[in-house]
Amino acid sequence: MRTLADTALALVSSGRGILAADESVRTMSQRLEGENIPATEENRRLYRELLVSTPGLSDLVSGVILCDETLRQHASVGDIEMPFAEACHRWGILPGIKVDTGTSALAGAPGALVTEGLDGLRGRLAEYAAMGAAFAKWRAVIDVTAATDYALSANAHALARYAALCQEQGLVPIVEPEVLCSGAHDIDVCAAVSDRALAAVFAELEAQRVDLGGIVLKPNLVTPGLDATPASAEEVAAATLAVLDRRVPPAVPGIAFLSGGHDNDAACRYLAALNVEAGEPSWNLTFSFGRALVSDALHQWGGEEASRAGAQAVLLANCTRAAGAVAGRAPAPLSA
Repeated sequence: MRTLADTALALVSSGRGILAADESVRTMSQRLEGENIPATEENRRLYRELLVSTPGLSDLVSGVILCDETLRQHASVGDIEMPFAEACHRWGILPGIKVDTGTSALAGAPGALVTEGLDGLRGRLAEYAAMGAAFAKWRAVIDVTAATDYALSANAHALARYAALCQEQGLVPIVEPEVLCSGAHDIDVCAAVSDRALAAVFAELEAQRVDLGGIVLKPNLVTPGLDATPASAEEVAAATLAVLDRRVPPAVPGIAFLSGGHDNDAACRYLAALNVEAGEPSWNLTFSFGRALVSDALHQWGGEEASRAGAQAVLLANCTRAAGAVAGRAPAPLSA
């Protein structure tokens, strides 16, 4: 029987990463409409099926994060219709599920957000596990301008409660404290807030008896804000590793970085430099990208069955670049 530690290690080892395809119905509908594709339930299903059924994807991607709607749908494996989670297993990819319900304003903390979804979570996790999910994800959102100790503590507490409930139901929790890269702050500000956020998260994980060997950490890379002067990939790698070395216990099997608004090229350059700089780190360092992997494929597809193979080729190329970055290979420009 596979343990939590087995699943966590499977998600972050072998040079593979995690594909984030967990946009809410509203967000996914907006992205479809942005490509002039009708935002129907069937088109959302077809798009997620297109992604996960890409031939060769399981060589590069270990798991896929889905939303509630997709996990309840069916996918086609050859001529056979089956539940989406079962299809993912057939394709050699572990299915996961986003379980938070979004953010709301944190009372008493102007500008800060807290992630909702703890009410009824135990029952939902049990249902998702019975449907075939292997892991779950919960995202905390931290703006550097509102990162008070109270805001960090509230989000860390929710992340730890979620993680403990996941493990109780046999699901590996992906723990995602994202320090947003929006704004004009410099890399030192991002490093300081990321350091405080991770300190709060691991204090709460320990307090709530979460098994660190059975989680995956999904943090931001330490970068300047998108409106600030960019840093080099080497500067990002050094700053990120300095925070990780201080705050992430070696018991954690792997760290799967989010792309956080950076495009595929930038995210892969940062990840490659990180793996070169790290040498032989205590954890596997990989990716859990969303838009940086899938936006090009959505554009290529355009809702047309005739473009399905082309869209899958684009996705595979982006995932190949990300997997190369895990091996420390800086990506060539996409136009090369």
